[in-house]
Amino acid sequence: MWRIYNEILMKFLRNLLAAIIGCLIAFGVLFGMFLIFAALLGSEDGEKTIKSNSVLEIQIQNPVQDYVGRDESDPFAGLFQQAQGLNEIIHAIKVAKNDSKIKGISINNNFIIAGLSQTQAIRNALEDFKTSGKFIYAYADIYVQKDFYLASVADSLFLNEVGSLDFKGLSSEVLFYKDLQEKTGIKMEVIRHGKYKSAVEPYLTNEMSEANRTQIKELLNSLWGSMVDEIAVSRNMSSENLNVIADTLGGRMPQLAKESGLVDDVLFFDQYEHKLKNAAKIAIEEDINYVSLEDYIDTANKTKLYKGDDKIAVIYAQGEILYGEGGPDIIGQGIINSSLKKAREDDAVKAIVLRVNSPGGSALTSDIIWREIELTKAIKPVVVSMGDVAASGGYYIAVGADKIFAEPTTITGSIGVFGTIPNATELAENIGINAEQVGTNKNSVDYSLFEPMTDGFRNMMQESVEGTYNTFLERVAEGRKITVAEADSMAQGRVWSGIDAKNLGLVDELGSLDDAIKGAAELADVASYGIKIFPKYKSGFERFMEDYGGASSKIKQDFIREELGLEAYSILKEVKAAMGQEGVQARVPFVLSIK
Repeated sequence: MWRIYNEILMKFLRNLLAAIIGCLIAFGVLFGMFLIFAALLGSEDGEKTIKSNSVLEIQIQNPVQDYVGRDESDPFAGLFQQAQGLNEIIHAIKVAKNDSKIKGISINNNFIIAGLSQTQAIRNALEDFKTSGKFIYAYADIYVQKDFYLASVADSLFLNEVGSLDFKGLSSEVLFYKDLQEKTGIKMEVIRHGKYKSAVEPYLTNEMSEANRTQIKELLNSLWGSMVDEIAVSRNMSSENLNVIADTLGGRMPQLAKESGLVDDVLFFDQYEHKLKNAAKIAIEEDINYVSLEDYIDTANKTKLYKGDDKIAVIYAQGEILYGEGGPDIIGQGIINSSLKKAREDDAVKAIVLRVNSPGGSALTSDIIWREIELTKAIKPVVVSMGDVAASGGYYIAVGADKIFAEPTTITGSIGVFGTIPNATELAENIGINAEQVGTNKNSVDYSLFEPMTDGFRNMMQESVEGTYNTFLERVAEGRKITVAEADSMAQGRVWSGIDAKNLGLVDELGSLDDAIKGAAELADVASYGIKIFPKYKSGFERFMEDYGGASSKIKQDFIREELGLEAYSILKEVKAAMGQEGVQARVPFVLSIK
């Protein structure tokens, strides 16, 4: 009897202790939230004041996304946010152009984490800033190619005396997994459209086909040509001369970079600041009133550049396309279709711009979104603005729009579909696993990870792939007003730059998001208008509080990335993504890493 009482007592004490600890943790979280909220209120009271004669410092520390969905009314909006919105960066530069307190811009940025089209969009905004007559200077200890491309817009460009400048042309690396599959005993079963050669090449061979090499080379040449032409204009050099410099590594040393004309001078940062002071008409003995881009964004967001009772809705669709709700980094039919529906039912909204930045993904989700665009454009004009990538599924959801704009450096096309299914038959045999199946009907057991794929299942999947590919071609033909045969001639997985896509008729115009907004306004026949942005995401803090597991997962991902290194971690992510694909895929055929 005493033993039973002791067990009951110990159980009670354990539960009591667990409850006390739980309460302490809860009070700790609430107290932490209170401190954070108080700090945020304090920071609002002490908001950064922009002084007269200030220099806006462009130094982008976080990865750039087209849109981060920050809600200015949310006091926790900036917490756990690890990305910078391209829309906010460009807006801040536009506001600074007409801000009398901003005398000029200093680009002091190393290793910008942004896509090529995103970098080009920032560069174009800086080019427009220069029309105000204000100066732009740039300085770096190290210029990697994308940083140099951005900085080359400056009136004067400087490099540290012992720094370095990377200017050698673009390259790309594609990883192949055939040997890895054979060594591990886990392979990807591939079902593809017959002519869609490069889609799953990394799983089928150990080397790149000539056709794939040719298309990547042509894509890189187009992107590089766009970059070089812009640099040539800014640096008052010829494109031919710049290519000679790239071929001979004529900017590899600071003095060579100066002699070749890539930079104006080599000097130390304190010397650079003297030049900034002269440009801003600040006395040498005085300090420069720097205002960081992050601080200025908070100020600039209070200034509305688009004004009017009529609205143009801008809907951001960014990330991989997956079936479901979606979020800041995932395009799901839930959040996108909801945004389209809200915009078309809003009487103030006269036209809609869909900003697409996606390598594709689920073909089913792409078609669901395509259908919602069809319903929407029957009521209001729909224009697409393409970002860094709008390929495969990304092009699928764009093709139904009334008009498509792409940046010159956009990667688009890749009209094709495929399916990949992991199979571990060889691994199972090697480690002694035997799987047996039981079913009620002839086809009730369709596929097993531990058994070879049957001809019946492969034929069924092939039929699904062919059907989806034909539907994709029909969508393209209908949207671009061409025949299915013409669509097929530009399809088969081929990727194109924005420039080539324009020449082929896959897009209508080359231009920025602003150009797309103006195009939408013209279609809606409105002269003055405001902007209404969709969707609104939950802040990083809200997501953290709702899902501790998600935060824990993020911590684990950061730890793995740090231990493996960025390159090995990228390979791991690529393999994991391939293993996790479900259904027929309309996505870029490989991870195109441009260096």
